[in-house]
Amino acid sequence: MEFITGKHISRRSFVRGMGATVALPFLDAMVPAGRPWRDLAADTDYTRLVCIEESMGSAGGSTWGDAQHLFAPAKTGRDFDFLPTSQLAPLEEFRDYLTIISNTDCRMAEPYRAEEIGGDHDRSTAVFLTQAHPKQTQGSDLYLGTSLDQLHARRFGQDTALPSLELCTESIDRGGGCAYNYHCAYTTSLSWASPNQPLPAIREPRVVFERLFGAGDTPEDRAARRRTDRSMIDWIATEIARLRRELGAADRLAMDEYLDHIREIERRIQLVEERNTSGEERDMPEAPTGVPDSWEEHMKLMFDLQVLALQADLTRVITFKTGFDQSNRSFPTSGTTKSHHGASHHGNIPADIIDFNKINTYRLSQVGYFLEKMKNTMEGDASLLEKTAIIWGSPMGDPNLHNHRHCPLILMGHANGALEGNLHLRTPEGTPMANVLLSLMQGIGHDNMRAFGDSTAEFPLVFPRGVTSEASQRGL
Repeated sequence: MEFITGKHISRRSFVRGMGATVALPFLDAMVPAGRPWRDLAADTDYTRLVCIEESMGSAGGSTWGDAQHLFAPAKTGRDFDFLPTSQLAPLEEFRDYLTIISNTDCRMAEPYRAEEIGGDHDRSTAVFLTQAHPKQTQGSDLYLGTSLDQLHARRFGQDTALPSLELCTESIDRGGGCAYNYHCAYTTSLSWASPNQPLPAIREPRVVFERLFGAGDTPEDRAARRRTDRSMIDWIATEIARLRRELGAADRLAMDEYLDHIREIERRIQLVEERNTSGEERDMPEAPTGVPDSWEEHMKLMFDLQVLALQADLTRVITFKTGFDQSNRSFPTSGTTKSHHGASHHGNIPADIIDFNKINTYRLSQVGYFLEKMKNTMEGDASLLEKTAIIWGSPMGDPNLHNHRHCPLILMGHANGALEGNLHLRTPEGTPMANVLLSLMQGIGHDNMRAFGDSTAEFPLVFPRGVTSEASQRGL
């Protein structure tokens, strides 16, 4: 049965009032009269792109860790299994949306000259989405490359309120110059609009919320509104009530659920701010009052905000830096009290590699929360997870060696059909990660892209039907 709408409202509609602006999710009423609803839902000519960087590599990047399949499964193809110790085990329920790529290299993060030796942590983040080698400088003449998220934003993000959204979880103020004569922008900036234009990331959930919903025209307006202890939704209640009268029953329900989600996120942000200004001792006294002391709580808030931004089509491109190289933050609920950076220098001792793997596994498990939210957020007949390409990975392989070989990489979502999912693909030795990223970009709309970073060829993101894992590994 085809549903035909009567009244038509624009996909770009906003509800405005008292300095707040709320974009709408996809509604039946956005389908022009006389047009089948399902046709418009399938009519999008863009794929959303989310890029998540993990810092300091993976326990599976070591020779021993790879042999234990701590990251890469034992088999390639579709019939792979996750061992209980696998970093990927927490994502088992989402395997249909996972394209695991093992054995790729980020050689652009390696030192080119003697004076660059030792600066691997300082180069890594800058390389991940550019696959270009940073110019070693502390001055304004920094030079790198344009990151793939910005290439996607140029082509598919220009008619959204935010062509791209850059987020992080740790401070981007590194307090002056960074190490090994590298500009701090290389260490802190995942997204590059041009070879010499890094884009700063937002750490505080409140700032992201107000960027998305314009909750006040000026900082003073926003502060005054927060002092009233009223939700941003309350400031546009009249306009929402007027819109609801024009919507059908299904759209009213969808609107109510969407607005409840916004209100709940705002409430959680307020609770964090109240807790951090209560005078009680904080776990992270140096962090702004709007940043949760709990990394897990912070991650969930940031993921929820990303889902809202994608659902309302406020942006189609997001980068998220979930930590910083050399961070000494610890994660006691991971099963070890060692710091992230300390555990990364495991000395190739199996017991210590396992400790590092516990941190890796815990941190990656938080991505499962995001995948669940994306899977349950529908747009037409398909979920956001069907319509999005998510890149998760690290530009470092074995952090104990500070190398950039055999780096972890997962492509998640179905990307409007560009990614099949439920695959483990192991690249030939020496394959640049840029080869994989080039093929992904081609699959999500960049048909004319012939090279990216240090790519040497395309890397097919498919696995032939009827071919066994063993035959694939033998090159048959």
